Amino acid sequence: MHSRDRDYAEELKSCRLQRFPVEYGDYHPLKAITVTESRSKKLSRKESTSSSSSTCSSNSNMDPLNSVLDGTDPLSMFAAIAEPLAINTDSSRKKCVKEEYLGSDFEPWANKRGEILARYTTTEKLSINLFMGSERGKPATSGSAVSEKVRTRLEALDDLEEGSQKELLNLTQQDYISRIEELNQSLKDAWASDQKVKALKIVIQCSKLLSDTTVIRFYPSKFVLVTDILDTFAHFTPEDVNDTAKETCLNWFFKIASIRELIHSDIIQNQLVIQAVEIPVYLTLYSPAIDWMLKCITYLAPEALLTEMMERCRKLGNNALLLNSVMSAFRPEFIATRSMDFIGMIKECDEAGFPKHLLFRSLGLNLALADPPESDRLQILNEAWKVITKLKIPQDYINCAEVWIEYTCKHFTKRELNTILADVIKHMTPDRAFENAYPQLQSIITKVIAHFHDFSVLFYVEKFLPFLDMFQKESVRVEVCKCIMEAFSKHQQEPTKDPVILNALLHVCKTMHDSVNALTLEDEKRKLAHLINILIRMVSFGRDFEQQLSFYVEARALFCNLEPVLVQLIHSVNHLAMETKKVMKGNHSRKTGSFVRACVAFCFITIPSLTSIFTRLNLYVHSGQVALANQCLSQADAFFKAAVSLIAEVPKTIIIDGKMRSSEAFLLEFLNNLFSTMLVVPDHPEQGVLFLVRGILNVTENYTWEDNIDDKVRIYSNVLHLLSALSQERYLYHVDKVDSNDNLYGGDAKFLAEIGKLCDTLIGQILDHLKALGKEKTLKRQSTLALLFFNSILAHGDLRNNRLNHLAVNLWNLAQKHGYADTKTMVKTLEYINRRSKQSESSHLSELAMRLPLQSRT
Repeated sequence: MHSRDRDYAEELKSCRLQRFPVEYGDYHPLKAITVTESRSKKLSRKESTSSSSSTCSSNSNMDPLNSVLDGTDPLSMFAAIAEPLAINTDSSRKKCVKEEYLGSDFEPWANKRGEILARYTTTEKLSINLFMGSERGKPATSGSAVSEKVRTRLEALDDLEEGSQKELLNLTQQDYISRIEELNQSLKDAWASDQKVKALKIVIQCSKLLSDTTVIRFYPSKFVLVTDILDTFAHFTPEDVNDTAKETCLNWFFKIASIRELIHSDIIQNQLVIQAVEIPVYLTLYSPAIDWMLKCITYLAPEALLTEMMERCRKLGNNALLLNSVMSAFRPEFIATRSMDFIGMIKECDEAGFPKHLLFRSLGLNLALADPPESDRLQILNEAWKVITKLKIPQDYINCAEVWIEYTCKHFTKRELNTILADVIKHMTPDRAFENAYPQLQSIITKVIAHFHDFSVLFYVEKFLPFLDMFQKESVRVEVCKCIMEAFSKHQQEPTKDPVILNALLHVCKTMHDSVNALTLEDEKRKLAHLINILIRMVSFGRDFEQQLSFYVEARALFCNLEPVLVQLIHSVNHLAMETKKVMKGNHSRKTGSFVRACVAFCFITIPSLTSIFTRLNLYVHSGQVALANQCLSQADAFFKAAVSLIAEVPKTIIIDGKMRSSEAFLLEFLNNLFSTMLVVPDHPEQGVLFLVRGILNVTENYTWEDNIDDKVRIYSNVLHLLSALSQERYLYHVDKVDSNDNLYGGDAKFLAEIGKLCDTLIGQILDHLKALGKEKTLKRQSTLALLFFNSILAHGDLRNNRLNHLAVNLWNLAQKHGYADTKTMVKTLEYINRRSKQSESSHLSELAMRLPLQSRT
């Protein structure tokens, strides 16, 4: 194949787009579009004449797709003229009332409900009575008199004898919840099917469940579950209740409030003894109800009312249960500004009834949401911690410490934080109490890193790392480490070389890495690797390149089981080598050369440990390019040889995104990238002319390609393009300070003859393949490849050569021979040849164009 001489600079100029001035008002792709819509259909009589004109104003500049949003689409228009649907007046009225009185700042009952169900749980066995139905309570026929219907329903209500109920015993908490949900659904089904008596029976039965206190610790959750059913049945608003009913309810409230024995009666005391429930625990069972009532009362209440309620609480002798509910229900800002007053009230409370540490916990929850006066902040912390640190029960202690750690982080420095962490370690280490408090300890870590964004401060907190050592359960420990690294990735803006930070984070990342085993999911591996790579990218020792490389070597030893981390390290070391070249430009000393070779050696040693073969191939080429850019020619040859040798090991299929796919497309892409590099790689003096190119061809020839794909021939065609570029007097691009073959051979005739021999061999291989396709009757593939080869010759060959010119004509005719060529493509190709023939250096193409007929398919 005779390559045509190329003037790359001139070709680039000819390929540039021409610029044309655009007149104001002409079409521009980014200019807003004005849309005019008109109706051609006749309007119906129901349509008003005002709607007959729908032309958009010229200055509206509306996006035509916006019509879907402004209600002018066909469905919206249909809905607008349709009859209004009947709606549930009760539910709509309830929704209106809710929207009128409650804002987005009001905590909804759904949240409170979830908290109660999560907090008040039990492992004891529960029981429940289920309504089994009765045949005597059949609804009256439509023709019955009203009195008969009423009498029948009253009889049905009386039918609550033993036979119509079934008691289910020994239920777990989850079983109990499931049964309650079944009752709720039965209620809805009964009401929907007009079985009103059955629905009322279910409601009565559920109401009776509230009298069962045999598992008193679970009672708040039971109350929530049962009242869900009652709320489903009693779906009305205050406006639906007449004055008589309201007065009756109010009387009942007063009667219940006047019963003083509900907390202290002998019956209650005996039941608490039987169930082994202490008074402080028992009193907390009242908290959900009191909290919710106070929450509703105090919502949007004026300051004066809150102050009055606070004074009433004080006059009642600072009842601890009530005070706790006050702090839970009142606005955090109200509590925070009066923190010292509440602390005084807490001190005066009776310790026997309701533990003071719960009161301090409630106070701390408010101070996490609102700030107290600055002058009181230290005294508040001291007063609270004096009580918290004296707690003997680890669970009580950690429940309070978890809350107050946020107050400490918000308003104080690392000194106070260190004191708190030291105190937590002191309380939670004996008897390994931390093992039962991992959620609270995790919460503490989350709050600390949420407020201390400067890791140079955080890791200088003496007790921070000892605090981390309490997370000895691996799964929890790994989650904490991930949380720390996520915070680091979010808040660390500048690279760091701080030894304290690096040692701490390497320890954290090592913990994550060591958790990986054969059962670890790929997604989890990727996430862990991503977090570790963030650290690797954020470490910078500036111009201390040797220290930077030492860090990468240490990281490779620590994280050898996560392949994405090793890949990141290889890229980082290659980047380091290039940075060294950039900084030391013009001063390439022996020491610099040794360092670059050390970087190259790091990559050469690390790449074989990777499992993904295409990752190895690409990194071999990339690392070879870096070595070449740093004038490490023998090392570059080693990388390229390794890549060429590895091609033979490429499997026929690879897994991508969990699916098995053919690898040939990826191999073809890799080889094209490799060919681009081969242009600038100089021949080794002891290896012969184009030894690397010949090596690629040998591997390609021996590789087993798929029979129904012509990738092998496409590779040969691309090698021809490379050989054409190699035969040029001056190459298209070079590597700085590296003599490529154009400088080494200087257009030597022997070198060009070797290129010619390779071209002849490749052309022969391609022509043999085209003949084989003809024999196999795969004519469409033959046509496609023939046109592909024709275009290669047209782009890179010297068509003044008669043999090459004759070959091009034959390929053109072969592409059209059996009618598989695309006529439009052939026409455009011929037009291109005619345009090129008008250029002085390509005038010989006019003769070729005359010999290229366009064959008709008919």
